[in-house]
This record gives sequence, structure tokens and C-alpha cells, in this order.
Amino acid sequence: MAGGEGETLPGADDGVDERRIVCHVDMDCFYASCERLREPSLRGEPVVVGMGYESGEPHGAVATASYEARTYGIESAQPISTALDRLPRRSVAEDDPDLDAAEAGHYRPVDLEYYREVAGEIKEILHDCADRVREVSIDEAYLDVTDRTAWTVVDGRPLAAGYARHIKERIGREVGVPASVGVAPTMSAAKVASDHDKPDGLVVVEPGEVSEFFEPLPVESVHGVGPVTARELGEMGIETAGDLAAADPGPIRERFGERGQTLYDRARGHDDRAVTPTGRPKSLSRESAFTSATDDAARQRETVAGLAADVADRAEGKDALYRTIGIKAVTPPYDVHTRERSLPGPVADAALVREVALDLLAEFAGESIRKLGVRVSNLQFDAAAQARLDGWSSGGESATESTRSPDGQSSLTDFEE
Repeated sequence: MAGGEGETLPGADDGVDERRIVCHVDMDCFYASCERLREPSLRGEPVVVGMGYESGEPHGAVATASYEARTYGIESAQPISTALDRLPRRSVAEDDPDLDAAEAGHYRPVDLEYYREVAGEIKEILHDCADRVREVSIDEAYLDVTDRTAWTVVDGRPLAAGYARHIKERIGREVGVPASVGVAPTMSAAKVASDHDKPDGLVVVEPGEVSEFFEPLPVESVHGVGPVTARELGEMGIETAGDLAAADPGPIRERFGERGQTLYDRARGHDDRAVTPTGRPKSLSRESAFTSATDDAARQRETVAGLAADVADRAEGKDALYRTIGIKAVTPPYDVHTRERSLPGPVADAALVREVALDLLAEFAGESIRKLGVRVSNLQFDAAAQARLDGWSSGGESATESTRSPDGQSSLTDFEE
């Protein structure tokens, strides 16, 4: 890290293009930041933005919680009902003498159209600041700024650090929302760096220091290591990224296959992926893990309804139609079951996504579930081709698949088979 001291693992950064400079820009609590941009009085206050949520209702799931709200145990993908138990609505607390308004928060429904407008302003800045931009999501992007700056140290810091700060300040000044930026010679290191000092952080990892930066971090910090892989690595005596980098790669490849080699390489600073624009996706999905497995049908339905609303919003944001709607249910210990239904034609219908997803969920009635996901697939990016579904009913074809999950995630993430 810029300004840091310490020994680098021998040969750990061999093969890294030491001229390349990658920035990972990650907007902090983006939906909540957008709400604060619209309502400045919310700044510094606990803010919860819910998907599948309507004002005053107890249903839906948390899409984003501000850092102030997180101190009350509010997490992404958490049911709104759980969030309300931990953090009452400010409007309710002000009228209830038994509640402390200072210990209450502000709840807002997702307004994706507004968030896309704000994101569009940010993306204009990013594309102006870099020749190659990979937009990962509405609030996250990689920038290759190799031709715009350099690792040359001037007055004790790399020029790349100053350029990254320039990007951050432009976003803050011209758009009005905070961003955290990680700078490194590889994509994976830049991503970890952007998350290292949130919110509103700037972390620079210079060439030759990638493995030193990773070394003390939990092994989950390595991009691609989820909770299950971390547990299995722990069983091998690997607890930190440094342990992974120093390990014998043979047993890791034997246990995890090609993915194990990739994780081993990333822990050692190897990542030769180029920043390239993202192509059109084959599917869009969201998933949410429960704190512990639950057979509470109401909680399961609430979660699926929230995920369905979010997935439908994402599809609308990409002007995508879909012909298939599916769900994923993970049952203990980590068995993955998928159900999907094919439609007569391509559609863009949030209510239908919810209806089909809940209908498919009914197949798991009474089962204990660790994680749920909703997905739309067989995408078509041509709104003019949308088909009418007159006469469509819930009796469409259903496909079933059961597999052992290779990994798990503890937060709201995309899921792909």
C-alpha cells in the first residue's frame, strides 16, 4: 500500500504488468446516498431503502442500509419486518411515547428510475476519466487509467493516487454522492482496496505491494472466496490471504480444481484480466441468505417477493425482456435446488415475476431454507418484440435441478449456475 512498509512474499507479484493502473469505483450505500441527495435532511440519519417495499408497510427486503442504520444490525437482503424490529420508523417513533425518535430511522422504497439518473451522471464522469470502463452494476465500475496517469512518486505519493482522488472529488462535486476508490495494478486488488476503507475511502496498492496488502486480510477478502470456500480453506489451515499465497498450490488445485488455482494466483498478486466493457448478460438474478436456516413460510415469501421486485427492476433498467423465471433455494447443509418456468413469449412484467417466483417457492413448503434467489433468463434486448400473454396461466413447464453448492454468499449478490 502507498506509504506502507514490509516484505513482499518472494515472487508473489511476478508477472504483474507494473505499468497498468486500475481503479475500482464503488459508490457507498448508493441507494441511500441518492435518497439523501433528494432529501438533504436525511444526511447523517439512519436510512433504509427497501425493495418490494411500500411506505408504511412491513413487507419487502432491505436493498441498502446507510452506515448509521447498520449500527442497529440492519443488513442488505434482510426482511423489512426484521429491520423494523431493530430500527423503528422515525415517523412512528415521533408519535409513540414508548419509542425514542433518536433511535429510529427513515425508510424509503426503491426508486430505480431516479437511481439510474444519478448513476448516469456518474458514468459520464467515469467515461470522461478513463479510456476503458467496465460497468459492473449501477453503482460499481472498473477503470483502466494507465494512459491517464502513472505510478511515479511525486512529493511522497504516486501520481495515480492524485488522479483517483480527482475522480472521487468530481463525483462528489458534480453529482453529490460519496464514492470509495481502490487503485492497484490488478482488477482483483483494486476491488479489495475500494472496500478496505469505506465509506468515502481511497486506498492505493502500488505494484510489488499487492501480496503485502493481501497478506494480513481474512481469506474471504480474496475475490471469489465465499463463506463455504473460506471454511474449507480453514480446514486446510488457511485463514488469511497470506496463508493462501504461501500455501502449496497442489492440494488447493486438488480440492477446488481450476478455481483453486485462480484464488491462489490472486492471493499472490496475479490477475492478468483486462478491463473490458461488459457484454449483455444471459440472465439477471438476486439472492439473499438468512442468518440461519428458516422454515417460516411468511418470511420466505417476503424475501422472494422482494428479490423478484429487484430482479424485475434490474431487467427494466437494462431494457431486457425475459422468457424464463426461476428461483433458487439452498437447504442445509448447502444443497442447491432450482426451479424455473418457461413463458410463451418474452415479457417485462414485475407482477408476473413475483407471481411465478412465489408459485415455484410453494414447492418447498415446510422445508428449512438457508438462502433464496430469483432469476430471469433467456433475455431479449428488444422491447418491440414483447409478446402478449393473453390466456397465460401458472401451468407452464417447470424444470428442476438439484446440485451441491460450490460456495455460498452471506449478502445480497448475483447468482449464476
